[in-house]
Amino acid sequence: MDSKTAVADKPHAVCVPGPVQSHIKSMLKISKLLHHRGFHITFVNTEFNHQRLLKSGGPNSLDGLPDFQFRTIPDGLPPSDSNATQDIPSLCDSTMKNFLAPFSDFLVKLNAATSKNPPVTCIIADGFNAFAVTAAQELRVPVVMNYPVSACGVLCNMQFRPLRDRGLTPFKDESYLTNGYLDTVIDWIPGMNNICLRDLPTFIRTTDPNDVLFKFSVDAADTSPKASGVIINTFDAFEQEVLDALSPMFPRLFSIGPLELLLNRLPNDPLKSMEYSLWEEETECIHWLDTKAPNSVLYVNFGSIAAMTKPQLIELSWGLANSKHPFLWIIRPDLVVGESAILPPEFTVETKDRGLIASWCPQEEVLNHPSIGGFLTHCGWNSIAESVSAGVPLLCWPFFADQPMNCKYACNEWGIGMKINDGADREEIGKLVRELLEGDMGKKLKKKALEWKDLAEEATGPNGSSSINLNNLVNEVLLPRG
Repeated sequence: MDSKTAVADKPHAVCVPGPVQSHIKSMLKISKLLHHRGFHITFVNTEFNHQRLLKSGGPNSLDGLPDFQFRTIPDGLPPSDSNATQDIPSLCDSTMKNFLAPFSDFLVKLNAATSKNPPVTCIIADGFNAFAVTAAQELRVPVVMNYPVSACGVLCNMQFRPLRDRGLTPFKDESYLTNGYLDTVIDWIPGMNNICLRDLPTFIRTTDPNDVLFKFSVDAADTSPKASGVIINTFDAFEQEVLDALSPMFPRLFSIGPLELLLNRLPNDPLKSMEYSLWEEETECIHWLDTKAPNSVLYVNFGSIAAMTKPQLIELSWGLANSKHPFLWIIRPDLVVGESAILPPEFTVETKDRGLIASWCPQEEVLNHPSIGGFLTHCGWNSIAESVSAGVPLLCWPFFADQPMNCKYACNEWGIGMKINDGADREEIGKLVRELLEGDMGKKLKKKALEWKDLAEEATGPNGSSSINLNNLVNEVLLPRG
């Protein structure tokens, strides 16, 4: 067989993530797993995010790799500062309105260049990239939606239309955010108990019937059942009841996670050095952690998008100071709404010997460091999945999207977290940090986190549920028939 025939016979997956950090990271992990299974990969970022990846040192390690290529499409937004997070409602609106045509054109051109790569045989799209289902239908190839959120997050997203049909959203006016309406019990979601409106994704909290984020969520919920299958980065034992409820809603459902544990098992992975981050990672923090005692450090990171107010920043900083525990705190330039995240000089003096501030870090390496005793998190799904994989307990401070539901499950169902209540002051935050790192509740959460870690390792082992589901996805959905 000559080289041209070998290339033509190779399955070719086009992978198109949602255009934000956590969604790109999840899709890159799926892409690596498929590449290991013999797939040619074309990874399609927006032009904006591809430039950010290049700037942070991301895909540079792939120069010259013939069967894993990065390509771009425009995002339809005006040019913006490449160091900043893009406006999420505008990005979602543009995804719905502007992505289908350039993506479809790109696929046609990609298929025309078969001398350089094999014909496209499947598409792996972000669960919220509804346009990809239409594009796949035009190309007549299977499309699988990859949700970089929890199974409970996906199940909640499938309720947006029923919530609207039942008149529970949009809210009649702004007072519904504060008058107790958010405590309305929702008792009809299959596989979920003791849920109220405040636990559901925050995109339901709108008074506008044409709200962009609400429409974006409904669009995804309406479209995903038309795909060939759906991937969720979770494992059966962790979300069994919710997965059972979700399964009838899609043609095929594959719980394949935690993704990082599956990747850790790959032998001689040529993509191991490939980075995921849109920010340059500061690796000095690992050397700092090396100087700390086991289970002594609190890791604080609110992810790539969540933003807090200046008063919240001040109360958190003094809560960390008052805890008297070492901490590693990741502060993005845009962490504070509308202004720079400047900490009080007194705080810096107070904590100079036991606190380290960085703008970004290699999170998985940090969470797996023996000095980390707990993680103060916004409860984004990548962060939850990575903490479970590392056996690290949580302090939960959710902000928006699916984070409140992840927080509820972490604290009430999985037994690995404690919630920081809205409006918590420095005394309460300091007390919770001490409890997590030295108290009886902290020990209980740590024990449970380690139990889940063992089950996650089992699920991603050679005969585990996630490994079997990955095999089934490849063999029954993605590989060309005939």
